[in-house]
Order: sequence, then C-alpha cells, then structure tokens
Amino acid sequence: MNSLLCQERNFDPSYQGQYRLFEGGNSGLALREVDRKKVLVDFSGGTLTSDAGLLLLKEVNAELGLTDGAASALCDDRDSRYTRHSVAELIRQRVFQIAAGYEDANDSDVLRNDPIMKMAADRLPISGPPLASQPTISRFENAPTRTELYRMGAYIVDQFVASYDEAPELIVLDFDDTDNPVYGEQQLALFNRHYNKVCYEPLHVYEGLSGRLITAVLKPKRSMGATTLMILKRIVRRLRSVWPQTLMVFRADCNFLAPEVIDWIDEQEQVMYVIGIRSNPVLRRRIQPLVKEAKRLYERCGGRTIRRYHSIRYKAGSWSALRRVIVKIEVSSGGYDVRRVVTNMETARARALYEKIYCGRGRAESFIKEHKRYLCSHRTSCHRFEANQFRLFLHSLAYNLCHAFRSEVLRGTQWATATFETIRLKLFKLGARVRELKTRIKVELPSSCPAEPVLRRSISLFALLRPG
Repeated sequence: MNSLLCQERNFDPSYQGQYRLFEGGNSGLALREVDRKKVLVDFSGGTLTSDAGLLLLKEVNAELGLTDGAASALCDDRDSRYTRHSVAELIRQRVFQIAAGYEDANDSDVLRNDPIMKMAADRLPISGPPLASQPTISRFENAPTRTELYRMGAYIVDQFVASYDEAPELIVLDFDDTDNPVYGEQQLALFNRHYNKVCYEPLHVYEGLSGRLITAVLKPKRSMGATTLMILKRIVRRLRSVWPQTLMVFRADCNFLAPEVIDWIDEQEQVMYVIGIRSNPVLRRRIQPLVKEAKRLYERCGGRTIRRYHSIRYKAGSWSALRRVIVKIEVSSGGYDVRRVVTNMETARARALYEKIYCGRGRAESFIKEHKRYLCSHRTSCHRFEANQFRLFLHSLAYNLCHAFRSEVLRGTQWATATFETIRLKLFKLGARVRELKTRIKVELPSSCPAEPVLRRSISLFALLRPG
C-alpha cells in the first residue's frame, strides 16, 4: 500500500492523510466505486456524535444522583469570577467519558464539543459552551485533599447502601487485590516481586452476590493484616449501622488471612469469614492420611476423578484458638490437588461451603476485570498519589453507573449478563445527528439502528420513573 502511494505522481509525504490515491477533487474524498457509482467522503454531515447511547446513562445518573453526590464531597475554593465549569460538571464529564471508553484526560480536548458529551454534563449540545479541556481536567484531578478523598470514599459506600430498597438478609464482602502498572514518577509506586513490575496494588471490595462495588482503595503494595482490618472495620460498622440484622460474610484468598482479621471477626455478631489458607508442613502432615485414602479410592474406581471434602480442626502458631479448616482433595490422572479454607461457619457442610460459598469468590475476578480492563481504571498515571486515588474513585463511579444500568434497566433483556465492553459497543457507541431547535433537542438515530428495541424499552422505562 505504501509503495502504491509513493508511486502516485506529485506525492507529497507531508500531506496529512489525504493522499492523491483517494482524492476526489472539490466534491470529497473518493473511494472505490459501488455498482459503477462513485463513492465520495466528506465531513459535512452536520452535528454528529458517535456516543448517542450515553443519554441512557445520563438518565440512570439522574435517578441515582451519583455524580452530584460525589461532587458534594469536594470543596470548590476556586474564584467564581474565573470559573467556567462546576465541580459537578467536571465529574459528570469525566465519568461519562470513562464509561464511553475515553479513559485519559487528554481525550477531553477532542470531546469538549461533542454534543452528547455536552448534554451528559447538562449543557446544550450546540449553543452551550464547550466542556473542560485537558489542562482543566488535569488540575481538577490533582486538587482533592486526603480529607475530600475520605469523604468521597464514604459516599461510594453510602451509594452501595442506597442501592438496596430494603436490608438484605445476606451480603458477601469480596476482598481482592490487583496490579496497576505505573510508569514515570508516580508517588509511592513500588516494585512488586509477585507481578515483577513497578505498580500500585489497589484493593477492590465488591458485594459478591450482586457485583455491586463497595469501595476501591489505592495502595502501594499488597494489603497487610492491619490495612485489611482497618478497611473491613469501617465497612462493617457503616453497614451494621443501617442493617443491624444482615449476615455478612468476609470472603478472600490466602493473602488476606491475618490473625487480627479473623480474631476481630470472631468477636462480631452476624459476621462470618471464608478465607483460603496456604499449605505448611504441619497442615501437610495432618492432611497426608486423607490424601492417601483418596488415592486408594481413585485406584479402586478405575481411574475416575475423585473429589473428597473433609473438615478438620487446626491452630496455626499465630492464631488464638483452634479453627475449622475445610480440605478439598482431588485425585485425577494428572495427580492430586489439595485446597484449604478456614472458616467460622461451624454448621455448614464441607462440600457446600467450599463449592457454593468459597468458589463463588471467582466472580470477584470478573468484577475487577470490568472495573480495570473495560473501564481502564489501571490508568493511574498522575504524579501525586492522591490524584491517582481520585482517578480510581472516578472510575468507580463509572462502574456503579454502568452496573446500575445493566442490572436495573437491562434486566430481562439479552444484555442483562453482557460485559460492560459489549454494552458499550452495542448500546453506547451509536451514531446520531443532534439538532438543537428553539424549544427542543432532537437526537436522530439511524433508521437501521440494531439496538432500537432495547433503546425504546429503556426510554419508556425512564419515562415511567421520571417525576411529573
């Protein structure tokens, strides 16, 4: 292709993108003919957008009051004489851009005149002033103090509480770390031996049954016992203040097994834990007879895979008491595998506790994938640590917005279990012409829009929810 272009007569390599091969004179850029008709491309289509579906998220945000509530956690000490964008507008702009797949502040420069982005920020699509530019967004991300970040973190937990119409009988607190690679000179970034890279290791906490985000806390390294306990205490005490009878289950892998954590949980009412436990010589000696028995059963069954579950009492050197440990032993043609879980659920059957409760922890990986990969929350590329925590909160707001849209608005549709990425591509990334008239705004979608049924259904639902 490059050689073909270079062979064009009068080819100018400095000519930006409009090569003579595709030139079509004054009428537009020419492409290959279709059924002997010329195909010309120009940029005179009018005020168009490629993100018309974000208007659905705008309705969800209005129902939840999500971004306005987050804005109330921040102080605005700017001189109002020189202020063009309110804190609420800046948060809306940033959160909707993240939801649409524009995760960097640099994207603000090219999106500040997009009609749908302006409408998402409650500005008129054509006559309204432009949205904030990249320098304004960058200054905004670096402005919050630690006190403001604490208030915003508390607000996100309060939003989790508000997402329930009534007190749930059971919630599962899924704790898990992930890696956020960094580059440049980010504060508190450390080399992580496990990931073999310089990164942050943020803690994500989700409600394991619903996928609702409870909080996301940026950390320089893996959560230690004291850090985990501090965050767990604050979450449990806040939830207990509004849900006194709700059963809470702390669920995590072996990295979160710390004596102070399980000791504190044992002192609480209606709080349980199911945590993975690493192997050690003492446990291996205790489990060895069970492994031998499973191997003998495997041989007697003619090579059929055997899974056995056992409950034993065990006390590590740092523990204050004997505790129940569930042991899963699997023997197959590939050898044997042993998994261990410690819990204070004394009456649950070993198999059900492992398969139904602990193995459900794998869903947290999917939640983190949505937050980190599909909403790009790993882009913690500011210099200040506080600014990166604020970025993580902005991505968390976008997560809550998308999750509420999927779980409430798309319930009963084919998109009810779709990933955020699929929902974005199928429902948010819609081309449309936006016309601002004297008394109304028209968003004209294509007549062949494949998402028309779900869009009609969603808009009708919002009309029923809208007051008046």
